[in-house]
Amino acid sequence: MKTTPYHHGALREALLAAAETIIRRDGLPALTLRAAAREAGVSHAAPSHHFGDLPGLLTELAAVGFARFAAQLKEINASPHRKRWDGARAYVAFAGANPALFQLMFRSDRLDISRPSFVAARAEAYRLLAQARGVVTDTPSVEELGNIIGGWSLIHGFSMLLLDGRLKPVLAAAPKGTSMDDLFEAVLASTDRKSFGPTDESLPASEGG
Repeated sequence: MKTTPYHHGALREALLAAAETIIRRDGLPALTLRAAAREAGVSHAAPSHHFGDLPGLLTELAAVGFARFAAQLKEINASPHRKRWDGARAYVAFAGANPALFQLMFRSDRLDISRPSFVAARAEAYRLLAQARGVVTDTPSVEELGNIIGGWSLIHGFSMLLLDGRLKPVLAAAPKGTSMDDLFEAVLASTDRKSFGPTDESLPASEGG
């Protein structure tokens, strides 16, 4: 097999990109170290040198996913109230745009979740997600944790239903012209006001249904 020459750092990135291409195109079961090497056009030994084994490669790829999601959260420039909603939208949008990567990020059975790079990337993404929920302390109260988990459960659950295709029948039964975005907005609008607040900042807390 003809191989492609890479600088050391570039080779690692090329292998991660190749791995992401494979899981997006062919699904997670198709990803092996040899498949990643073949996709990147490098020697079969290259992935082992950089990642050790398949769980190592998958974990580093999942870390890339969390870092990418964190970068999107950092781009949100809104008031604290709007940030909650925009953070929720960003979560679902990321899942929809990166279905295979998103699902891998939460496959603890396939990952080495103690790997430092993964721990750091996941922690930063969770920190920003909590910040979007209005929690800025490293030692949140039980009530604040409940707030974080409640919001996270909602958007993660919706994301997984979306990726699994479970929402297609719901959308088909919705009024003509309803989009998946409309459906998600309706879900947000129906949530407990304590979790997300009113959809319109102009509404006082006692209004909006």
